[in-house]
Amino acid sequence: MSIQVFGHKSPDTDSTGSPIIWAWYLSEIEGTAATPVLLGEPNTEAAFMLERWGLEKPAIIDGVEAGAPVVIVDTNNPAELPDNINDADIQAIIDHHKLVGGLETKGPIDITVRPLACTATIMHDLIGDDLTKMPEQIKGAMLTCILSDTLEFRSPTTTPHDRAVAEKLAKELGVDVSEYAGEMFAAKSDVSAFSEAELLRMDSKEYEVGGKQFRVSVLETTAPQMVLDRKDALMSAMTGVAEEDGADQVLLFVVDILNEEATLLVPNDLVKTVAEKSFGASVSGDTVVLPGIMSRKKQIIPNLAV
Repeated sequence: MSIQVFGHKSPDTDSTGSPIIWAWYLSEIEGTAATPVLLGEPNTEAAFMLERWGLEKPAIIDGVEAGAPVVIVDTNNPAELPDNINDADIQAIIDHHKLVGGLETKGPIDITVRPLACTATIMHDLIGDDLTKMPEQIKGAMLTCILSDTLEFRSPTTTPHDRAVAEKLAKELGVDVSEYAGEMFAAKSDVSAFSEAELLRMDSKEYEVGGKQFRVSVLETTAPQMVLDRKDALMSAMTGVAEEDGADQVLLFVVDILNEEATLLVPNDLVKTVAEKSFGASVSGDTVVLPGIMSRKKQIIPNLAV
């Protein structure tokens, strides 16, 4: 049976590209049948990556069969995985997030969790000398993942190693990093085709803070006004999305990539309290700008308080 390789729900670029990279490695280098799959529609930047490098969009699955062999990448959080994930035969985890707990395996497995900005950087290191056998389209996916997760090295999660790997890949591919990142971010910023509910779920993760369940959504963009112009509609949609997803509140951070700041929508007193206690912000309206806030993983989640 082919191993299914997948990342988290609401797949971003890393959770779209890394399954493709690792399935290639398992199949072509290790000689183990593996297939990349997704737990939802890829976002616009991930879709751009697939088209730009001529990669086939992986199949989208709703769940996994009991006993099916799987490799989990770019997450270790059961809330971001199929409900029956512990029924699967988890064979490996490759991730760059903090350990959450809750996953159960049938036996000992390979786990690689490293403090790097991107899962694809970890995969670059694990693949090692076999990188010489990697086709350009897979290298292109790897480069795109790293530039996405580091926001072209602007994110505080970026390490010198992430940057070095990305620059090496770009050189091998004949790609200008700034020009290519600009194309990526333009694709990510065009959200005109999505409903408010889709935007709130597009790049979101579930977390519990102080007994409250939050869906923490981040929209990274070079055109923040395109999102903020829909502020009222987005805040109106938050209640329904929270109820459907079993959350108390949706927190939406609109990250301005170029100005290196985030705008948090403040629909009620709960979010006002979160903004003030978490970021020391002074809130006077229904939005608050948070200078320097770029990373959900490093700056938002660790500081959330109610």
